[in-house]
Amino acid sequence: MLAAGLSFVGVNGIVRYMGTDLPAAQSAFLRFGWGVLFLLPALSVVLRDGLPPGSLKLFLGRGAVHSGAVIFWFYAMARLPVAEVTAIGYLTPVLVTLGAAALLGERLAMRRLAAIAVALAGAMVVLRPGLREVQAAHLAQVCAAALFAGSYLFAKTLSRIAGAATVVAMLSLTVTVVLAPLAIAVWQPVTAVQIALLAVVAGCATLGHYCMTRAFRLAPMAVTQPVTFLQLVWATLLGVLVFGEAVDPFVLAGGAMIIAAISYITWRETMMQRNRITPPIGETEGQ
Repeated sequence: MLAAGLSFVGVNGIVRYMGTDLPAAQSAFLRFGWGVLFLLPALSVVLRDGLPPGSLKLFLGRGAVHSGAVIFWFYAMARLPVAEVTAIGYLTPVLVTLGAAALLGERLAMRRLAAIAVALAGAMVVLRPGLREVQAAHLAQVCAAALFAGSYLFAKTLSRIAGAATVVAMLSLTVTVVLAPLAIAVWQPVTAVQIALLAVVAGCATLGHYCMTRAFRLAPMAVTQPVTFLQLVWATLLGVLVFGEAVDPFVLAGGAMIIAAISYITWRETMMQRNRITPPIGETEGQ
């Protein structure tokens, strides 16, 4: 999940740099089109061996939900500071973690719920809702966060019945198919530089989705999702060093709350794993 977060911040930076020159649907289509090309070896294996029984509807459902999410996200990312988009995006892991408990039966202890609440409060400190004007880009990112949460819940279910490469390859294929008519409707001339930048976006995003899917297979969402809050650190540094965006003290305060919550969750999970792995004293005597 750490590697996935760093990959997604790379995606954020490139899309922020590209700005609003291309419509969101066209940018998203080109990004996922590159993803299909990168994943042709995996797609050829999928087409040869077939999909796991009962998975086609899940893949199609995820593709439709994810398509809406990326259109909203491209729109917001081109118009808002990197750290701000990342902060609003923290609605996604919170919704995913709670959704996993409600829909997938994952257990949430009260201490972990309290830590997630602190992290969410930190994100709200960054956003300061009600204290400033809410723009269309803010609403677009809120919609993207909700739809991404739905996509990740699909991914969690799919990770139990299909390999990570198959899950990522099918995501690129289904999203590209869904976005194609939308992109054609708003198509504008595209330069070689824009195509190349979107190829890099696709590479970073594909790596991020692969790492995320592997993490879903290895651990419950209550463990994997809080790690994504570290993206705020990388996003803030990217905004300051590359785009000259000012560091808002509210961003620092909210980030401190988020990092504290993540540190606590990580420490608790480490202690629980250690207790499960280490046998009680005397249990190994005579072996």
